[in-house]
Amino acid sequence: MSRPAHLTHLAAQDDDPFEGTAGDRYFNRELSWLMFNRRVLEEACNTAHPLLERLRFLSISGSNLDEFFMVRVAGLKGQQLQEVEKRSVDGLTVSEQLSAITAEADRLMESQQAVWGDLRTALDDARFHVLRRDEIDDDVSAWLETHFREQVYPTLTPQALDPAHPFPFIPNRGLSVIFDLVRRSDGEPVRELVMLPAVTPRFVRVPGEVARFVAVETILKRFAPLLFPGYDILDAAAFRVLRDSDIEIEEEAEDLVRYFANAIKRRRRGRVIRLELETGIADALAAVLREELGGADAIITESGNLLGIGDLSMLVDEGRPDLKFPPFTPRFPERIREFGGDCFAAIKSKDIVVQHPYETFEVVLAFLKQAANDPDVVAIKQTLYRAGKQPAVINALIAAAEAGKSVTAIVELKARFDEEQNLYWASALERAGVQVVYGFIDWKTHAKVSMVVRREGAGYRTYCHFGTGNYHPVTARIYTDLSFFTADPAIGSDAAQMFNYITGYVEPTSLTCVSLSPRDLRTRLMALIDAEIAHAQGGRPAAIWAKMNSLVDTAIIEKLYEASSAGVDIELVIRGICCLRPGVERMSERIRVKSVVGRFLEHSRIWAFGNGANLPNDGAKLFISSADWMPRNFDRRVEYMLPILNPTVHDQILDQVMVANLIDTEQSWTLEPDGTYTRVPPGDRPFNLHRYFMTNPSLSGRGAALESAAAVPTLSLPPW
Repeated sequence: MSRPAHLTHLAAQDDDPFEGTAGDRYFNRELSWLMFNRRVLEEACNTAHPLLERLRFLSISGSNLDEFFMVRVAGLKGQQLQEVEKRSVDGLTVSEQLSAITAEADRLMESQQAVWGDLRTALDDARFHVLRRDEIDDDVSAWLETHFREQVYPTLTPQALDPAHPFPFIPNRGLSVIFDLVRRSDGEPVRELVMLPAVTPRFVRVPGEVARFVAVETILKRFAPLLFPGYDILDAAAFRVLRDSDIEIEEEAEDLVRYFANAIKRRRRGRVIRLELETGIADALAAVLREELGGADAIITESGNLLGIGDLSMLVDEGRPDLKFPPFTPRFPERIREFGGDCFAAIKSKDIVVQHPYETFEVVLAFLKQAANDPDVVAIKQTLYRAGKQPAVINALIAAAEAGKSVTAIVELKARFDEEQNLYWASALERAGVQVVYGFIDWKTHAKVSMVVRREGAGYRTYCHFGTGNYHPVTARIYTDLSFFTADPAIGSDAAQMFNYITGYVEPTSLTCVSLSPRDLRTRLMALIDAEIAHAQGGRPAAIWAKMNSLVDTAIIEKLYEASSAGVDIELVIRGICCLRPGVERMSERIRVKSVVGRFLEHSRIWAFGNGANLPNDGAKLFISSADWMPRNFDRRVEYMLPILNPTVHDQILDQVMVANLIDTEQSWTLEPDGTYTRVPPGDRPFNLHRYFMTNPSLSGRGAALESAAAVPTLSLPPW
């Protein structure tokens, strides 16, 4: 592969190394995340997408921002309150970061409201309506009044705000309406607050062929006279709170399960981080809310006429296929069908890699179900980071335990926002006889690995599944991830040592294939980059390709800067946060960063090293992993990095998946040296990597049955 013209003139070793401040070398982690969420929001403006898919992107940007405040901003607020002096990698103090975050988040929320206004108008034209209060006609009003009396009114509990009734607790993400009233009998002013129960649907659909929705707070304001008979309503405004939702682990916790059960309850009562007020709220009402909920900790903003943008996701469920992406049915790997659906026989024959969501997650479930039902399987070991609310994986493990097999499940209680669900699954597994282990107190077990031990002949064979994503049937439909299946004895031995490390703290001593964090993953990665530096210094081609969700670790970034200065060509596909500053003379001239945001969420972690030749090549060192390049993944999580040695799998991941990501022009953004992202122009021959994989079978899983079918189009990098 030849380099882009604007990089070919660079001399790697002649110039003095770049010197600058921390802000010159790195982008701020939090601001980089906000830039990612803006790219998500930009997809809501992409007219190439159907309207309800654009609405979905808008809702995702809203829920993303909520979580950002509940976790990241809450953490910074905590540091500020404790007067922590630690600076970010780009040299900002905590207060400077919070100031910059608040300004950018406010701009992002303004953009969300503007996008909602545009989408609402476009949806109106498509006979899909979200009615404002002044758009509700008499017929709709009559139906809504009945609905309010029967379905909403019984759930509401208005509370007066006066010395006898102190301001109530508002739960996290709680949406409420505050009223200023006057009692007609004596002219006495009264202030009331109504919290909308979490179980109340945010939007109510009016019956009829045409989709018409009304927000529940709109209904409450319209029919408030029914809730407050004998009062005149002067003002009413909605507001919403976001609370600190992070859970800090105490090393002294004697019972981790009980600790997390209590911590989840405390989370709901965390300090207010953001107070969102409806635009146009009366000064008197705003003053009360600021006093009662604001305090020194909260970031307060008037956030538009629709609070909780993330709640728009429920509208996407409306049955309007004309306003959504064409339906897509994932393929089942033909390789396994050729063996009569016998996963073990197919895997024993040759390693297989499956790319979700293009190939169905059902193959992972089939692997586990076969293990549960196979009388020759004696043991199953499984990590569970996020299994979601779908019980398919859990049921397979329970069935295996009930069939008398030895089943071990490593359930991660520290999987943020899935702690409660994981506690539930852990209890169900234990009741069935599964040995449930919670791993390390300090480290999250983030590696996604299944291990099945099967009696074959006079011995045993180990079958493994390594995933770059979670064992989560729902997210597997929208996250692009790899599932790698192998019966390689060396990898099986490494997997066994990994499980013993997590369950019994038995330090691995003889890993031959797998690298683990926090044991040696960063060290191994550094060595691979150093090898490319040596190739460049020896006059040989040197290249690195890496795909991940986030790049934050400064040690790795500095090593990449060193590699660039030595002459290594580096292509990074980073969907989200990137603290590395690319394209800076004498520092990162040979590094290019792109982000892909589209129909599916890019989630797989893939790393390739040229090994003395340009990429792609058959001799390249190729790895898949569960880890992003972040300090937490290297230092505070159990992660794996696995080499891909099978030639067919190697070709699929490197020549198909990585090349497709690099040549995509329809969903890609380029990170500029100043920190901005620019959309890649489609060019004369636009390429959409998601469409490519939706319409072409994989190399590894296609099998002989597809050999007579039309050839899979070969991908190649363009001549820059």
